[in-house]
Amino acid sequence: MTVAFWPDVAPKTVENFKKLAREGFYNGTAFHRIIKGFMIQGGCPNTKVGAHGMPGTGDPGYKVKAEFNEKAHVKGVLSMARSQSPDSAGCQFFIVHGDARFLDRQYTAFGALIKGEDVLEKIANLPTKSNGGEKSTPVDRVAVESVTLISA
Repeated sequence: MTVAFWPDVAPKTVENFKKLAREGFYNGTAFHRIIKGFMIQGGCPNTKVGAHGMPGTGDPGYKVKAEFNEKAHVKGVLSMARSQSPDSAGCQFFIVHGDARFLDRQYTAFGALIKGEDVLEKIANLPTKSNGGEKSTPVDRVAVESVTLISA
C-alpha cells in the first residue's frame, strides 16, 4: 500500500510517523485489529514476533498531541489510533475500510491511500476471531514487513 501524507493538517503526526518509519519501528509489526467495513489497525510494537504485552496496548514510549482536522474518515484514509484520551496516540494507526465519518474531528487523519486499495480489501476481508471482546483479531498473522518512505 502507498499513502500520501497530509502535513498541512497534521504536521506533527506526519513527522512522528515518518520518524518511526525511518527508525524501522513498524517493520515486523502486524495488523492486529480488523473490522470489515470499518478499518484495519496496526503499528503496535507488541505485535512483533517475540514481543511481550497485549497487542493494541504498545506505544513508542511517548504520546503525540492530537491534530484533529476537517478531513473525512472515508475509505483509504490513514488515521491515528488512540485510547479514550484525545492526546494518547503514539504509533498505532488505522486505515479506514468504509465510511467512518463518526470519527471525524475526534481522531487525527493524516494521509490517504493512493495505491494498494486491493491490499486493503484483502486484509479487511480476512477471517477474524474474538479474543474475549469484539471479533476483530485476525485468525492468521497479517505482517507489516516494512514501511519505506519515498519522495512524491
